[in-house]
Amino acid sequence: MSSQNPSVGDESAPRFPFPVGADTGRPRHRTVDRIADILEYVARAPQPQGLTEISKAIGAPVSSTQSLVNGLAAAGYLEERNKTFRLGLAPYLLSTLAGSRPVDQVTHEMLEDVVAETGYIAVLASLVGDNVYYLDYASSDEKFEYLAQNRLQRPPLETSAGWAILSGLGDDRVWGILAASDSAEETINKFQRWYPSMRDTGECVAPSVALNGADGVAVTVENQGMVVASVAVIASPEEIARDSDKIIEVLRRHRRQWDR
Repeated sequence: MSSQNPSVGDESAPRFPFPVGADTGRPRHRTVDRIADILEYVARAPQPQGLTEISKAIGAPVSSTQSLVNGLAAAGYLEERNKTFRLGLAPYLLSTLAGSRPVDQVTHEMLEDVVAETGYIAVLASLVGDNVYYLDYASSDEKFEYLAQNRLQRPPLETSAGWAILSGLGDDRVWGILAASDSAEETINKFQRWYPSMRDTGECVAPSVALNGADGVAVTVENQGMVVASVAVIASPEEIARDSDKIIEVLRRHRRQWDR
């Protein structure tokens, strides 16, 4: 297998200039975090949720949760029915006003084509805040399907999809994510060594950083020169090590269809 990125032991590889005391990213705001948690919890819930359930889910007192929920309902972000709440129409309106989905150039059929050629699960991933979410996936193997089907957030430094996305962000944003990351120091150092190569190619091949027994090969998705997402193929470390050359060739070819 040919190596696409500097190896973890290659201390001579160029390092990403991560300065001491770098900015740790945008400051969090507790109220905004709670609002985001409320919306995500209600969006994921299969049934409308009561105030008590929402407050438990976000770890906040009922009194403060109630004021936030009432405000979100008044603005149309939540809809109340029989003292329970579900997602309102306002989020959909914002998407409509924007004119498109955040990542609309990679269709489900394109992911299925990648699966047909590789035999492994393919995911479309995007960075939301400082976490990676799988927006869509196609699979012919249920072994790793659970990673994508629940659309759970993942630290970007612990997925090949996240590494690919980070490679296309501005240096300041990457510095902030690295400085604030809870990932192992070894993982952060490895990313720094791989960053120059990934920044040049938009590719991440077998970083071996996932904590769930998987590995991956990923490429960026660009819209008007900006990285907006990545497409990754996920399999076991042994399968990725064996087939990474074939997988990256498939992704490079399909990438021409979705980059704008």
